[in-house]
Amino acid sequence: MAPNSNLTIRYGQIDPVYEQVLRTTSPEDDGPVWMINLMKYREQADYADGRETTLTGQQADDTYAPFAELAAIGAEIVFAAVVETQLLGDTPKWDRVAVVKYPSRRAFIAMQDTEEFQAKHVHKDAGMEQTIVIGAQPMAMPAMPLDAPDWADVPHPPTVDDPSVVVLHLLRYHDGMADTEMVSYQTAAGTVAVPHGVRLAGWFTAEGTIVGDGRSWDQVRFNAFPSRDAFMAVVFDPDRLAAQKEHRETAIADTYTMILRPIIDTLAQSLAPSSA
Repeated sequence: MAPNSNLTIRYGQIDPVYEQVLRTTSPEDDGPVWMINLMKYREQADYADGRETTLTGQQADDTYAPFAELAAIGAEIVFAAVVETQLLGDTPKWDRVAVVKYPSRRAFIAMQDTEEFQAKHVHKDAGMEQTIVIGAQPMAMPAMPLDAPDWADVPHPPTVDDPSVVVLHLLRYHDGMADTEMVSYQTAAGTVAVPHGVRLAGWFTAEGTIVGDGRSWDQVRFNAFPSRDAFMAVVFDPDRLAAQKEHRETAIADTYTMILRPIIDTLAQSLAPSSA
């Protein structure tokens, strides 16, 4: 992504207010920030300078991938996944999701401002059709029951044909509903989901959307399930459906829900106190 407002990008809008927050947070108040990326690729890469290419959009973005620049500032990709199914949220249909943990907000900005990073950015701009990049902080997650089952003991355990999945919920709430109706929903849904092996991989509060389409978001939740079948069993459970109608639909103003197949997943470890 490119939060430097001096750059022209074609895949989203930079929020200058949040950019200023990232640039000016005082060192004593600064600290780790998790940048959550939703990515939609062009079918064919389209370079702004008009160069000819046979690359797909995804291949152009893979060319951009700034691994060396991330490592140089102590940042790391803690989650990357392919979107297998988008269940909620009409458009765009997202292709990939990634989470990058930066040691500080200022480190995030410092990397974007380097000549090396900006030289690579032409490939991202060529490959990316649309993106949402959310700066986030970990939020408290409900405690799991001590008798929560192992994945080997759930009705739909992971198999070679149906391995574990991570389900992403990107959420914006109606005013006042996050701590009322949504809590009522997650309590009811948890009663259904725990016997099927749900694990809370990481829940985040959105502090700002540095690149997006003008919408704001409140939370991002990653939940792991032993298999796709396990998640779908929860989805169609009558008690959960009743709680969805009574509480979740009342609470949520906007959302995306996606089933993800992880490629990299050290998200839980990145949230551990010793890694902060």
